[in-house]
Amino acid sequence: MEQLLPIGIFLFVLFMLLGSGVWVGLALMGVAYVGMDLFTTRPAGDAMITKVWTSSSSWTLTALPLFIWMGEILYRTRLSEDMFRGLSPWMARLPGGLVHTNIVGCTVFAAVSGSSAATLTTVGKMSIPELRKRKYPETMVIGTLAGAATLGLMIPPSLTLIVYGVTINESITKLFMAGVFPGLVLALMFMTYVAVVSFASKSFDPLPEPKMTLAEKLRNSRFLIPVICLILVVIGSMYMGVATATEAAAFGVIGGLVLAASQGSLTWATFTDSLMGAVRTSAMIALILAGASFLSLSMGFTGLPRGLADLIASLELSRLELLMALLVFYIVLGCFLDGISSVVLTMAVVEPMIRQAGIDIIWFGIFIVVVVEMAQITPPIGFNLFVLQGMTHHEMTFIARAAIPMFLIMVLMVFVLIAFPELATWLPENIRQRPGG
Repeated sequence: MEQLLPIGIFLFVLFMLLGSGVWVGLALMGVAYVGMDLFTTRPAGDAMITKVWTSSSSWTLTALPLFIWMGEILYRTRLSEDMFRGLSPWMARLPGGLVHTNIVGCTVFAAVSGSSAATLTTVGKMSIPELRKRKYPETMVIGTLAGAATLGLMIPPSLTLIVYGVTINESITKLFMAGVFPGLVLALMFMTYVAVVSFASKSFDPLPEPKMTLAEKLRNSRFLIPVICLILVVIGSMYMGVATATEAAAFGVIGGLVLAASQGSLTWATFTDSLMGAVRTSAMIALILAGASFLSLSMGFTGLPRGLADLIASLELSRLELLMALLVFYIVLGCFLDGISSVVLTMAVVEPMIRQAGIDIIWFGIFIVVVVEMAQITPPIGFNLFVLQGMTHHEMTFIARAAIPMFLIMVLMVFVLIAFPELATWLPENIRQRPGG
């Protein structure tokens, strides 16, 4: 019961600051400062300076701005047009037709981006006009794009997995490895849904695609070669133990610049735009991480995380019951906070719980990413919904309804992960990595 007062004060100050429109990072620092000042004897200012500096100077964190910059560079190339030209001949004959280009395109770009928003924007700016021109159902076009773009959060290099790994001090490379099979399985589940709907729905009647010979398909596939090579360099260097996540990110930036230059997209304007875009996004995430690290310190001094973990343990919840409680908790939290904020805000409390319950920390990273993906397409703060609204000019309610099937598939994916944890744990346990990764 003695923990109720600090919990109440922490929550009151946090929601007051967030409700007033203060940036999330500053709100977290404000809550931490109040907690340190009220419940500890340590000088809050000194603690904040020390903790913010030590959390911001992490070598592992260097991978974050580099992967963001790589995504910004590729966003400004002709990659989306090339991917559509390379994928569409192979997707046209599948049940569901070219809608699959949304899913496969997002899966491919996620492997070189790490960002859900960048994946959505890059693939959507090309696929939406093309699919509309071919009379595909608008709800299917919008829904699959909203759902598949969230793969940018899971398929490495994932910014959310980097933030999670830094927050709990776990290997980024192992987390990247853990995300590969679940990401591919989720993409396959999206494609299966499209195929089923194409058979069952009478409204699914797009214009037929002209038949192409195998030679023509192979010629068009040459447009996929640059991005496939980049994926092999970035992801392959980590999985083969050649490079750490940070070094692979540096390879990715160089590869992105080479790809942009080879396409004629690399000008001084696109270079500076990509650099400033990466700086803005990196600074936002770094501020959130700094605030979260100070909040974790403050909460640690109060004993709040351990107290809550002991409280949960006293309820004697089974592993499944705990995961279901966390599933509901993160879905609700995702309605009001973006994914990265949700992760860093809660890890100080949630990490002791899952360790005490004997849940694999790598596996839980993938679990939480799937749940955070749901937050990207749930109103009122679902970021993918806002991006799609700007691209399509539909009402938010229309976009949210179109994304509901994708949300339900992600819920199913959570249960698949629980039933088959090896999906996330096999690869990191069986592939060597370079020390420091």
